[in-house]
Amino acid sequence: MRFPLRGAVIAAAIAVLSGTQAFADTRAAEPPTADTASGHRSVDVQLLSLTDFHGYVRPHTDAGNGTIKDAQGKSIVVGGAPYIATHLKNLRQGKRNTVTFTTGDSFSGWPPEVARLADEPTIEFLNKIGVDFSAVGNHELDISLEFLRDHMGRGKCFGQRGVDSCFTDSDGRRFRGARFDFSAANVTREGSTRPVLKPYVIKYFQGVPVGFINLTTTTTVEGSTSFQPSLDNLPLVETANTYAAELKRRGVEAIVANVHEGGTAGDVYDRCNANPTGPVIDFARQASAEIDAIVTGHWHAPFNCSIPDPEGNPRPVVEAAFHGKLINEINLKIDRRSREVIRSATVSTNHPVTRDVPADPAMVKLVDHWVAAEKGVSARQVGTITGDLTRTRDADGESTLGNVLADAERADSAGADLAVVAVAPVKGSNSLRGDLRFAKGADPADGDGKVLFGEAWNTWGYANPVVTATVKGSQIDQALEQQWQTQPDGTVRFAPLAVSGNVRFSYDVSKPVGERVTSVLIDGKPLDPARGYRLAALAYTLIGADGYSAFAGYTDAVRGSRDYEAFRAFLAKGPVSPPALDRAVAVTAAS
Repeated sequence: MRFPLRGAVIAAAIAVLSGTQAFADTRAAEPPTADTASGHRSVDVQLLSLTDFHGYVRPHTDAGNGTIKDAQGKSIVVGGAPYIATHLKNLRQGKRNTVTFTTGDSFSGWPPEVARLADEPTIEFLNKIGVDFSAVGNHELDISLEFLRDHMGRGKCFGQRGVDSCFTDSDGRRFRGARFDFSAANVTREGSTRPVLKPYVIKYFQGVPVGFINLTTTTTVEGSTSFQPSLDNLPLVETANTYAAELKRRGVEAIVANVHEGGTAGDVYDRCNANPTGPVIDFARQASAEIDAIVTGHWHAPFNCSIPDPEGNPRPVVEAAFHGKLINEINLKIDRRSREVIRSATVSTNHPVTRDVPADPAMVKLVDHWVAAEKGVSARQVGTITGDLTRTRDADGESTLGNVLADAERADSAGADLAVVAVAPVKGSNSLRGDLRFAKGADPADGDGKVLFGEAWNTWGYANPVVTATVKGSQIDQALEQQWQTQPDGTVRFAPLAVSGNVRFSYDVSKPVGERVTSVLIDGKPLDPARGYRLAALAYTLIGADGYSAFAGYTDAVRGSRDYEAFRAFLAKGPVSPPALDRAVAVTAAS
């Protein structure tokens, strides 16, 4: 909470401009058990945090994932579980009171040794480095609340043990889940205001409580990968203020907001430029003055700022980049009698996870174990094909792979009338990532016609769910028209949609853009513009992220499997043959 600061506001303004790590008078030389400003004994508490780790246990060397720039613009090689563990041990030395936490997006990562093993390597890593709790980021909800709570949190298996989940960890034990809590104050069931997880965590240090309110971006449940139509997000500021007041009623005066929402403040990892911006910066300026520090994430940005609260008192607002490049350290000094944070003594530092320290042996073992385990998982056969499934499109925009994927989407959905896949979107990401060849590949486990787990994974998807929703026939027609989009230079770009095998449509490119679709048949019947149809598509397409805005206003959305799982399930049903390319037909006015 607040404590008399004297010249701290001026110091905070200087900190924003200069990027200094101290937020006011740091009193760095004072003994840890006394504070001259209050005259009372005090308690020092160290906060250590990671954000947006995304499962990057393996040290990476590419510029995007394995380096960070210092104040001179020099690239520093950083990251990797073996080095994070060592740096944490070093930072904790001599600290009596320390807490370690994450600010969300710890898993649902992209490295194959994590993503293909149900994110269990990340949980083993977080357990071993002593994480005490975690905020829920948007990617913690990439599968479901139940997956987060029951599998990641409690170790409950899903699917086939050792195949779909509950793999053996680096110590030879079956996955048992996190040894820490996931917390989110502003994630609720649809229409409710009651959080589905603990809204905050209270830790005690020498009898003094510190409260941590954990929040996630309000875009979580409507995002593409974390699309969860059965959940809601509450607003950040109001929710933070509600729980700050509740903590205060419980006698907690020292409060930290751990917020999976971000901003930008320059690109030097331990500084703050003169004009920080972004939603979490707005949050910092508006959230209750009872909150003493704000730790952030989501935007993958590095910054170390001091921003005045609504009463003009400075407090740290920090973000520690992503993929384990930085560890943020905030040191709080808390007055033992009032239990309030002495803001003038707060110090924050973003530490680069350099690799000039010894690699932690247990973490080296962990990385090696999971990299080897991924190779075994990726070599497992998941299906059979009778010919090549490729992204190569004909003049109508059809491809064998695109058509198969539309059929896979419809098969994943219960009761969908049709399905569409954006095979060449006008913007955003393309979910079609590789061709699936009949001929044997390089993996010794492969054979002609065999589809291995890794091959299927590399062919389609980016962890997006198949969503089934109700749209009007007129919206389907409009989406098909949006395959032709006029560009700023006047040219027309063709961005075809693959449709499921029960759909046929014709078009005439001699007609104006927006009037080219001449007929649409679903199950042999003409499209009814006024009727509601159940459409299956990736959430990314449904929400318009890849350039098809026609589906806006969809209703009754139901989430299905992720793209990866939907495709594997379709392949598992039996040999898949390349489909005919006869779902889109060009016509002319004369014909």
